[in-house]
Amino acid sequence: MTLLIAFCDYTGNCIKDVVSAPRPRSPPVRRVTATKDEEENAMEYGLPSSHTLNTVCLSGYLLHYILDYTETNDALIKVGAFTLACLIVGVIGLGRMYLGMHSLIDIIGGLAFGLVILALWLTVSEYIDNFVVSGQNVISFWAALSFLLLFAYPTPELQTPSFEYHTSFVGVALGIVIGIHQTFHQFHHESVARVFSPQLTLPAFVGRILLGIPTILFVKFCSKSLAKWILPILASTLGIPVRSTSYIPTLNGTPVDKKSDEIKQSGGYLQKVLFFSKQTSFDVDTGIRLLQYAGLAWSVVDLVPSMFSHLGL
Repeated sequence: MTLLIAFCDYTGNCIKDVVSAPRPRSPPVRRVTATKDEEENAMEYGLPSSHTLNTVCLSGYLLHYILDYTETNDALIKVGAFTLACLIVGVIGLGRMYLGMHSLIDIIGGLAFGLVILALWLTVSEYIDNFVVSGQNVISFWAALSFLLLFAYPTPELQTPSFEYHTSFVGVALGIVIGIHQTFHQFHHESVARVFSPQLTLPAFVGRILLGIPTILFVKFCSKSLAKWILPILASTLGIPVRSTSYIPTLNGTPVDKKSDEIKQSGGYLQKVLFFSKQTSFDVDTGIRLLQYAGLAWSVVDLVPSMFSHLGL
């Protein structure tokens, strides 16, 4: 499901930045942005609605999973579950229009793209799961795919935070794949103790919460700190000019044009490949964000379950 949401986020943001259709004008539409996150979301383009697209895929996948897992044949339960999923999608769509974040066209676009992505994912999800669990060269393949997705992302008409959001999801997907591939048969198989089951008592569950959440946050902090230290050194070693828009103040606004010209004149296959896109420098924050969220996701599915196992939780 995490991979599905990451795929939805990447696809939806790509479509947004390719189409570059603005959100409803404010004014005359009154836009409600109660938090800083909503203010940043408002800077994205409008078509399709990411909330609608993601809700369609999430609720549709959960509906499919629950009905398939319970193997129910009760038509009333199926109709009720389907109605509930449709109601959730409808409320989200209407809510986004009420907040002034999307037009009706944006909502319809999110609904249409969400249904297409959901249908595609339900067709291939079993093959993806099997590949992640028992495939060959899974980690190297997914790492290469993650970097390819970063470089393949389209350039919007105006700069938006969509690229930052999708980078975070790509990092989470990478960390999940690495962790699941390495520990599926230890911590993620069907026989694992489930919440509130006799195998997992309430005290053990509370202990997991008290230990797991701080550990995950600590790994996120350490991943970010290590990436901020290692990536600029690595880029300097390889002769790749980098800048930082927020994470590393010393690289913020660094004059790189002259330096990048010198590097390109010096030859080097790596530089020629990287400068094929005609960029004078690369934002190191992208790599930092990718590694930060990859470390966070890896800790959720690998490190933290390992700690629980060793401590008898």
